[in-house]
Amino acid sequence: MKIAFLAMAGLVMGVVGGATVGIGLGLAWIELFNTSEFEGYAGMLVFFTFMPLGALIGGLGGATLFGMAAFRDHELAIDGKRMPHQGIKGV
Repeated sequence: MKIAFLAMAGLVMGVVGGATVGIGLGLAWIELFNTSEFEGYAGMLVFFTFMPLGALIGGLGGATLFGMAAFRDHELAIDGKRMPHQGIKGV
């Protein structure tokens, strides 16, 4: 359950972060390549191309990273349930 929750949290945070980065990259693209602003073309380019691509990549990356981190933590918790070391007797 913890793995699924953290993967979903990573998905949401990755989508928001990726969309933000996508908007920033789109605005940089417009300035760098002097994209035409006729009838809102530049804005449509940013919000219909760069933002969805950034959200998609960020969401997949966030869900993967958070899911892997939770899965590794789960593996460590399973390994930690071994019998504790008894120590040396007679000391």
